[in-house]
Amino acid sequence: MINVLTEFGCYRKLSIAMTFAFALVSSPVSTAQETRLPNIGGTGGGLISGQQESDIGQQVMVSIRRSAPRITDPLVYDYLSAIIYRLVPSAPLDNRNLTLALIDSPAINAFAVPGGIVGVNGGLFLNAATEQQFASVLAHELAHLSQRHFARRLEQQETSAPLTIAGMIAGIVLSAVTQSDIGIAAIAGTQALAIQNMLAYSRSHEQEADRVGLDILATAGLDPQGMPEMFEIMMRQNRLQGNNMPEYLSTHPLTQNRVADTRNRAAQYPEKTIRDAQEYHLMRSRLQVHYAASPEIAVDTFENYPNKPDAQSNEAIRYGLAVAYLSNNQFEKAADTINELLASNSGRITFQVTLAEIRIQEKKLDEARSLLKEALSRNPGNYPITSTLADVEIAASNGTQAAEYLKQLTRRMPQQEYLWLRLAEAEGMARNIVGVHRARAEYDALMGDLESAQRQLRQAQEKLPAGSAQRQVVSERLSEITNRLQASRNS
Repeated sequence: MINVLTEFGCYRKLSIAMTFAFALVSSPVSTAQETRLPNIGGTGGGLISGQQESDIGQQVMVSIRRSAPRITDPLVYDYLSAIIYRLVPSAPLDNRNLTLALIDSPAINAFAVPGGIVGVNGGLFLNAATEQQFASVLAHELAHLSQRHFARRLEQQETSAPLTIAGMIAGIVLSAVTQSDIGIAAIAGTQALAIQNMLAYSRSHEQEADRVGLDILATAGLDPQGMPEMFEIMMRQNRLQGNNMPEYLSTHPLTQNRVADTRNRAAQYPEKTIRDAQEYHLMRSRLQVHYAASPEIAVDTFENYPNKPDAQSNEAIRYGLAVAYLSNNQFEKAADTINELLASNSGRITFQVTLAEIRIQEKKLDEARSLLKEALSRNPGNYPITSTLADVEIAASNGTQAAEYLKQLTRRMPQQEYLWLRLAEAEGMARNIVGVHRARAEYDALMGDLESAQRQLRQAQEKLPAGSAQRQVVSERLSEITNRLQASRNS
């Protein structure tokens, strides 16, 4: 990971976690917790198999779900998915089935974990002024994943017990992501080993990730110049925050030499004029409102932005103002501003969904429903539209229809635990008790509580008639969860 942990100003917390880990070198290994964390690697074989990397990734996601605040905004998540999967075809990844974690923190951070976990802080949007800069961080992370740098590091040290290592990694990442001591507690439950050597990417690995990341950007039709530009932003922030550490102290050493080398490499690609996607700047404005100190400050900020000569920037500013008005309960102004934007871009989903959000707050549910159904007819299966339609139906106390929308989403994105929680709420509203138990079981399983998932499925099973097709489905899922639980206990 571009360890935005260090390169992005989170180094002090990482240092504390590392120091604590060294103090635990002799401590015994506790029972495996579902709390692990990220890193990456490059050549196949060795001590860490693909299946073990997958197991580490699953453990990391459980830890993130339990402890790290998440952004569940479907518009932001949808954009992040789109830009990641624009890059993925250009990345030499063996496993292209990635799981995304959108962390609710204004700090610059991103990470990639064995098993295909890619995490991004909301703060990366705030600090990357262009989509090219934003994408460069993701490309760097995908490069670490594709080269299996973390696994190679472990193999060089002949280190065993990858799930124990996952616990340490998870603790350190959570410590940086949550800006708290949660991660340190996770580290305390595992054997530290030679943690600094395992986490610190070598200069050669960083150079390799830079080189591969630049190729990923160029092949994906993005601007490699975004990488040295983003590195400059990181260096500037480190100077402002007083983090002028020797490069060997950083898990991702970032120096002026490395910035210069990346700039020289980027200059070797054909020069092209590549415009940012407008959606990036809309999401950036949306998150600026989210992280504003108050809705009033958000409104004041966007009302007082200087007019930019670039029409794209102006549109993003006007959109940010509409979202700020919505956040400040100024619904009429919010609707007027969005309608002005829709007048010149009637098909933009972000504007349509935001107008529907305004109408929901105004309790104009029929208007919101009509708007979204029309949008869905032109964009079948769209995540933000479908999710917001579920919000409309929940607001209208129509649990059955809300559950139908949410079932569509959980089939497409079964790893998003908050969708299962919303589905359980909708099923409860519809008085479908079996549906509640099944949705809760999936949520509990994703949270690492297999015993609770087992109980939920048993309760669902008891309520279904013997021989029914639905009971058979529940019984099969119960068997899967029971086997996983038994395997966990045996390990």
